[in-house]
Amino acid sequence: MSITREFLRHPMLTGAIAASSPRLAEVMTTGLGLETAGLVVELGPGTGVFTDAVVRRLPPGARLVAVEINPRLARELRARHPDVEIVEGSAENLDEYVREAADVVVSGLPWTVMPAEHQERILDRVAEILTPNGRFTTFAYAHAAWTPPARRFAAALRDRFSVTGRTPLVWPNLPPAFAHRAALPVSASGSRPFRRRREGTSPVSVPTP
Repeated sequence: MSITREFLRHPMLTGAIAASSPRLAEVMTTGLGLETAGLVVELGPGTGVFTDAVVRRLPPGARLVAVEINPRLARELRARHPDVEIVEGSAENLDEYVREAADVVVSGLPWTVMPAEHQERILDRVAEILTPNGRFTTFAYAHAAWTPPARRFAAALRDRFSVTGRTPLVWPNLPPAFAHRAALPVSASGSRPFRRRREGTSPVSVPTP
């Protein structure tokens, strides 16, 4: 499946003109505690570059739920990863798809092309479904880091997480990109999330972004 073709067919559903590189996928999934996670959620998996990296790190018995709005990409991903729970729908409805607390949320969504209200709603859902020590990671392109939408997104992250940061630039990617890291979600009321952890899973440590 060509991400470039999907971008040309559905530019508002596919935010990247080229697939993320394996190096960016490695940076995105390193140090999140995926190796001890019980439930991980991926938003906008696209062609599955990040999905591949997440699956390699998950322990036996862990669940991965991937939410993809593009039907064609969802179908291709389902064929490649039959053990991953692929949900065809919008990340804005994340709380309808995931009823248990997630340890980690990994996102490949095109934040800077979204209206502000969409950014806000999705980030609210992310903060709500994470465990109190949950972690969130997504990426941004270096050339757009100082645009108003990108700065708005970074501010929205700081509003919803006690700890935020970013990785060094990943040059082997088209275009070069970096990963946002966020941990310790805070709800709109200023309290920590209260969803129950799935039975049989153990808490994971919170890495410094």
